[in-house]
Amino acid sequence: MSELLSVADAEQLIRQAMPVFGSERVALDAAAGRVLRQIVRAEREQPPFDRVMMDGIAIAMSSSSRRRFMLSGLQLAGMVQQTLSDPDTCIEVTTGAMLPRGCDTVIPVEQTKRDGEYYLLADDYAPTIGQFVHPRGADCRTGDVLLEPGMCLGGPEVAVLAGNGVAEVEVAAIPSVTIIATGDELAGVDQPLLEGQIRGSNDRALAAALRACGFDDVQLARVADDLAATTATLAELLYTRQVLVLSGGVSVGQRDYVPEALRTLGVRQVLHRIAQRPGKPMWFGIGPQGQVVFALPGNPVSALVCAARYLLPALQSATGLAAEPPMPVCLESAVDTNPALTFFVPVHVHHDASGRAMATPLPPGTSGDFSSLPRTHGFVELPPGLAVVPAGTVATFYRW
Repeated sequence: MSELLSVADAEQLIRQAMPVFGSERVALDAAAGRVLRQIVRAEREQPPFDRVMMDGIAIAMSSSSRRRFMLSGLQLAGMVQQTLSDPDTCIEVTTGAMLPRGCDTVIPVEQTKRDGEYYLLADDYAPTIGQFVHPRGADCRTGDVLLEPGMCLGGPEVAVLAGNGVAEVEVAAIPSVTIIATGDELAGVDQPLLEGQIRGSNDRALAAALRACGFDDVQLARVADDLAATTATLAELLYTRQVLVLSGGVSVGQRDYVPEALRTLGVRQVLHRIAQRPGKPMWFGIGPQGQVVFALPGNPVSALVCAARYLLPALQSATGLAAEPPMPVCLESAVDTNPALTFFVPVHVHHDASGRAMATPLPPGTSGDFSSLPRTHGFVELPPGLAVVPAGTVATFYRW
C-alpha cells in the first residue's frame, strides 16, 4: 500500500500536472465571463471628437461676452459637425453630439431661458470656458492598450470590446468534461428503484458545481462495475473528451476497477490516496494526449469535497477563470478528528455581532449521508495533529 499524500502535496502535484487548454475565438455576445487571451487596443481616440456633455446651447465664450445669443443652428447626436459662423450666436446641442466648430463651451439648458429666437443666460449663472465639453482623446488615444490577457470579461470589459469594434474575441478555451458514475447499484433519477439500488446523485451534483463555475460543456455517462466495460467506456471518452471525472470504483475493493482500467489505457497516475477524510481514495492522472482524469470516491460527501477542494480550483486555474478564494472562519464548537488526517467538515457560516465569520460544524454521520448538506455553505479544512479541534479555532473555509 502506497503512503498517503498530504493535502498540500496533492494540491501541488495536481497544479503542476494540469495542462493548458488553449484558446478559441467567440462572438462578443458569448464572451461574458470568459478569460481574455488577446491584447485589445483602442480602435481610435475616445471620444473621437469634442463631445457635448449636456443638453443646452454651444457658444464661443472665448470670443464673446454676451449673455443673450441668437439661435443659429442645431447639432444633434449623430449629426455631422455643424459650424458656428458668428460668435454672437449659439447652436442648440444634445448630449453626445459633436461640439460644433467655432464653439468652446456648453451652457446647460437649465441655465438658459428661451425668448423667441434667442437664448438668455440665467442672471446668476457664471459659465467657464470649456465646461461640459468632453475633449477629444481624453479617455484614450489610438493604439492604447485597453485590455490585456488574463482579464475576466465582465460588463466594463465587454463595453470596451464593443466600443472598439471587437466583434470576435480570443478567450481561454473551456474544456469538455464528462462525468462518469460507476456502480451496479445506481439507478437513474427517473427510473424505478429495484431491490438493493439507490438513485445516482453524484454525477448531477458534480455537473451542477462545474456549470456554476462556468464549465458549460458537461456530459454524463454511467458504467457498471465491470473491468472490460469500464475500460471500453474510458477508452472512448479519452478519445473524445478533455476532462474525465469519475465517481466511485477508485478504492481498493475487489470491484473497484477504475485505477486498473486507467493504467491499461496509458493514463499516468499522478496521485492516489490522500491523508484526508472524507475522500482518502481520490485518484488523479494525465492521459496520453494530455487528458485530465479526476477519479473521486463514490460517497456523495467525499465526491463533493474533493470536487470543491481539488477539481474546481484546478480547472479554474488552468483556464484563468476567477475562483472565490477560501476564507478564515472561527469554529463555534469543537470537532473530533483523527490526528493523522486532514479533516473536511461541512459547516454553516454566519457572522457575529462584531462581523466575524463564525462556522457551525454540521458533520454528517458518514460520507454517504448528504441530506444535511443543503443546510451548509461549504466545509472547513482542519489540518492533522489534534484529536479534538477546539471551539474558537480559526480554520480555512471552502464554499461548495
